[in-house]
This record gives sequence, structure tokens and C-alpha cells, in this order.
Amino acid sequence: MSRRSTVVLGTVSLGAAAAVLAGCTSTAPTQNAEGGGPITVNATDSACEVSTTSAPAGNLSFKVTNGGTKVTEFYLYGEGDRIMGEVENVGPGLSRDLLVEVPDGGTYTTACKPGMVGDGIRAPFTVTGNAQRQTDQNAKLAEATAGYTRYISSQNDALVARTTDFANAVKAKDVNQAKALFPIARTYYERVEPVAESFGDLDPKLDGREDDERDPGVAWTGFHRLEKDLWVDGLKADSPKIADQLVADTKDLQARTPGLKLTPAQLANGAKELLDEVATGKITGEEDRYSHTDLYDFKANVEGSQAAVSALRPVIDEKNKQLGTTLDQQFANVEKLLEGYRQGDGFVLYTSLTEDDKKKMTAAVDALAEPVSQVAGAVTT
Repeated sequence: MSRRSTVVLGTVSLGAAAAVLAGCTSTAPTQNAEGGGPITVNATDSACEVSTTSAPAGNLSFKVTNGGTKVTEFYLYGEGDRIMGEVENVGPGLSRDLLVEVPDGGTYTTACKPGMVGDGIRAPFTVTGNAQRQTDQNAKLAEATAGYTRYISSQNDALVARTTDFANAVKAKDVNQAKALFPIARTYYERVEPVAESFGDLDPKLDGREDDERDPGVAWTGFHRLEKDLWVDGLKADSPKIADQLVADTKDLQARTPGLKLTPAQLANGAKELLDEVATGKITGEEDRYSHTDLYDFKANVEGSQAAVSALRPVIDEKNKQLGTTLDQQFANVEKLLEGYRQGDGFVLYTSLTEDDKKKMTAAVDALAEPVSQVAGAVTT
């Protein structure tokens, strides 16, 4: 999930994690900023300096540089804090590029989040005029977004069904069954996580961690609260209530999906974000810290990334045939690596991994992240 607290790099070296994140830097061309060139964002521990407060509608290119000492994030929000685009895990001294399609004029919000906590340092941002959507101009891009939206809907349907099974096991106090169903239900969420994160109110409820920053009086809910109940504390008096709320929140996500108007840039950025998730949460063992079922999530994140890339593949092949071939090879390499950690229908626990295992995973994700970072530029120019 998008972290609301400082990412702990754990047993993977800081340099290795930085290499993965640097590999995700977009090579998309700059366009549609006032005066030409990218909109620069200088993020520090106490400021978020955006070079302009307005830009014409269309493809907006931001170059985010972290001049502070804390890992940071940058967001462009629409109405109701709907995430239009984001870059996460920007380490000190690093730069990341963000390409966002914003066809509709209006008032938006930029935000930097030093330490990746809280609401961030915010400022209004105006988009002027209106622009034709890329999906209205390119039939292949229209089919790509439509096909991916169908994929999201199918995953959300399965998420509701499997989470209901998981919740029923919790309410029946069948701990062994609930433990078995936990990583299965989460698989469907992890595949569509960037879409879930675009609804800023839902992701914290579904996937929040115990140490995430929350408003006073807001309870910790979701998968990880029940994970701790099952593996550490034992089921509590309110565990059934938390389980019911989890199902309700997945149904909320399911209901919101049909109204989405995804852009090609969002598909490409989402594919990249999922690999960031692997780098900062799964390879480090931070994600499922109580159950240690992180490799299920790793697999699901990669599958979700591949689904977004596959939807865009006809356009990728048209624009850059070699990029498509490279993507196929690198996805296959990660798949082959993960298959080596299979155990029955699932995967070995994170705690069984050696330092060498983690280094191999980091290298494989790094090699995949580099071509995936090129997809946004390939499909939006």
C-alpha cells in the first residue's frame, strides 16, 4: 500500500532498494507545462516547491527531486482527494518523473509527504482549458483502458467473494481456516492496489498497518488488523466486527470501479507503482509482518503490473517493439524466480528466505522495473 509511515528497508540494503526505485524513474518526454519542459518539484523536509501553480490541460509532466533528508512522496489530487497521479519512495537526493493525463480543467492539489506520513504539504494547482482524451483519439488506447477496467472489475468481484470467505472463518473462530484464506483474499487486492489507492479513503481502511498515521479516534481496521489477531494476539471480541467492516470496504471498492475513467498514463504508472510495492514492502518482509505470507503479495503485485502492461501491449508494440520483447523477458525472469519458492499451492514463508534469496529478488525486480518505467512514455507520445 501507499505508506503513511516511514518505510523500513529491513534486511535489504539501502543501496539495493534505492537501485530498484531509481530503476523506476520514468523516461517520458516533457510536455504541456507552462513555458515548455517539466514542472519541477523541489521536495524537502519542510517544503514542496512546485515551479508553477497552473498548466494547460493534457499530459502534465512533473520532475520531483528530493532535497530533504526523509523519503518522500508527491501527489496530484483531484476533487475529493482522488489521486490523479503519484510517485512514492523518492529517497534523499533522488529524482522521479511523473506523467499524468489531466484532460479536464479545474482546481487540483499538489502534495509532498516528507517521511511519507500525514496529509502532506499541499497547495492548489490549476489546470486551464480542456483537452481531448487520448482514448478518444486512439482506438487501441481506448480498448486498453476498457480491457483493464474489465480486469479490475473481475478482480474486485473475486476480492469480495474471497474476503467474505475469510471473514466468515474469522467470525466462526476457525483460526486455521482463516489463516489459510488470508493470503488468498489479499492476492486479489494486491493485483489492483493502485486503483484502490486512487480512492484515498479506502486504501488505509483496507490495507493500513498498525503503525500508520491515522486521525485521532480512527480505529485500525482491515487485513493487517485481522492478521495480527490471527497470528499474534488471538481473536478479540471485536474481530468479527472488523471482519464485517473489511467485507463492506471491499464491496465499496467494487461499487466504485464501474465509474472509473482510467487514462493510459494511469495504467502505465500503476504498473510501475506495483513494482515499487514489491521493492519496499514484499522483498523487505514489511507487508505481512505477522503472517510472513509476503511472497503471495509479491506474486500478485507482479501479476497486476503485467496485466496493466498487457492491456497496453498493442500500443507498446506499435511504438517500440523492442520494449515489448524486453518486458516479456523480464516478466518471465521474475516468474521463474518466484516459482522456485513454491510450496504446494502457495509459497514459502518470508522467514525462510536467505539474504542471497532477497538479493536475487531485488535484482530481478530491478531488471523488470527499468523497462516498465518506459511504458508511460511509449504509450502517451
